[in-house]
Amino acid sequence: MTTLSAAIEPASPDPARRRGKLGRFRLLASGIAGRSLDVMPAAPGEHPWTDGMTIFLDDGASAPGQVAALAVQASLIAAGSLEPGVARRLAGRPALTRRYLAVEGHRALAASEDVLPRPVRSLIERHIAARADSPAASLALALGREPVVEPPASFGAIRPRRLLASTDRRQAVPAEWAGPGRWRDIVRREPDEDAETDGPGDVAAFFSSPGAGRGALAWLLRRVLRLGREPAGGPLGAATSVTTRLAPWRGSGATPGTGAAPTLAGMAAPERRGRTYPEWDVNRGRYRLNWCTVNEVDPRPENGAALLVPDGPTLLRPLARLGLGLGRFHRRLQGDDVDIDAAVEARVDALAGALHDHAVYVETLRRRRDLAVLLLLDISGSSAESAGEGKTVHEQQRAAAAMLALALHALGDRVALYGFYSQGRSAVHLVRVKSFNDGLDTLVMRRLGGLVPGGYTRLGAAIRHGAFMVEDRGGTSRRLLVVLSDGLAYDHGYEGRYGEADSPRALAETRRRGTGCLCLGFGAGADLTGLRRVFGTAAHANVARLDQLAGVIGPLFRSALEARRMA
Repeated sequence: MTTLSAAIEPASPDPARRRGKLGRFRLLASGIAGRSLDVMPAAPGEHPWTDGMTIFLDDGASAPGQVAALAVQASLIAAGSLEPGVARRLAGRPALTRRYLAVEGHRALAASEDVLPRPVRSLIERHIAARADSPAASLALALGREPVVEPPASFGAIRPRRLLASTDRRQAVPAEWAGPGRWRDIVRREPDEDAETDGPGDVAAFFSSPGAGRGALAWLLRRVLRLGREPAGGPLGAATSVTTRLAPWRGSGATPGTGAAPTLAGMAAPERRGRTYPEWDVNRGRYRLNWCTVNEVDPRPENGAALLVPDGPTLLRPLARLGLGLGRFHRRLQGDDVDIDAAVEARVDALAGALHDHAVYVETLRRRRDLAVLLLLDISGSSAESAGEGKTVHEQQRAAAAMLALALHALGDRVALYGFYSQGRSAVHLVRVKSFNDGLDTLVMRRLGGLVPGGYTRLGAAIRHGAFMVEDRGGTSRRLLVVLSDGLAYDHGYEGRYGEADSPRALAETRRRGTGCLCLGFGAGADLTGLRRVFGTAAHANVARLDQLAGVIGPLFRSALEARRMA
């Protein structure tokens, strides 16, 4: 990275040329941020800053200075430091913004340290980065009275109003709806079509192949292009259960159509703005664009005791062989390809009459974990119904989510856990229990233990946002969305055939984009026929008792991963 930066010539007064020079940093910025970014010159006298889509740099600064400023701004984007909820708190408060940047800048750099150029890593002050584990914690420190050291000049600035204006533009036309093979294509097609779309797929396939390189440049290209979504075959569903019925409405509190759903104790107030998604209207045969709004909510962990994971068969063994990446090993005695260098050397040695090595093959072996899993836990009012054996569906689903999170985390996979409930199409809430960047500790278990059933179940919107998070924040080529729900799709205007048609659509959209989907129901009273209607051809099963989970989870995970893009 240093050599690349040093090769850039001094600034030119020509605006087009200035932009062209800084454009060389786009790949580096996009690789650090995990999304496609542009790089442009800032106005004269401006500190480096970003609006979330473009990073603006001082084109008169030295190349190392530009790289450092770019790395800070891209790391802030990657760490979620510039989300709308934070920007709104900072707007119009320059002193608070500087204090926030002084703490969050070091935390964001530390979170992205493994992909930063080596010279930039020296900017990280470890003792400052350790003071906060999230943007919310950094904001709390900035709001407090503790002294905060001024951020270095290379940190640039945060411009909250520009961030909010940029967010409004992105939400008006979400990026996923405009690209080839994304929402535009989905809106035109039925869910049972499996024709490939035009787009960057061939390029993606090349860079995701084992021979496409393992250096920093190849890694950045894979991260920018979200590569590794190769098609695969396999069974589309799985089911192992005995079930009896699907009750009409089983929520605690208000009944359908009689008013608002019960509020959830222990939840912080959701943000006013969220991310919008379409919804499939089966009655009209088309999507309702920008129809649902999803907000991410933080729980109040002090309201819950740490959840105790039940004893039972471990999930480590059935999950151990899943999510492994491929490694290519040269100079092997057997393999699936010829090692050209080794073969040429062996031939030269043979012609020269010397002893030659017969290890002239390249062998492809699985050697590393490469899996991101987002667990989506249904905490709507319907989960409060009894599941037998003195437990509710919510208690069984929550315990299963804890078991899965612990096993996947122990295996080295990237794991996130969110609960979801809804109160109408404009208030679909995802409650953060554990993000991909959070550790798995007592705080996470307290958050999980503090979840209380309530509200309704707008499954499609929750699935679409869960898919967005695992694709945008997972950081791996293999991705899996696991939905733990009783399968009762119900909300205001989202009942019966309407809700049952939207949920499988959302799952099909997710699998088309290369993310596997697995849906798990719990309790002896669930209706497998109802689960099939709601979850469609995605891998799904009902587990009557928790001790049965270890016996079915391996085949279910494998089926879900193999069925990616086979919607």
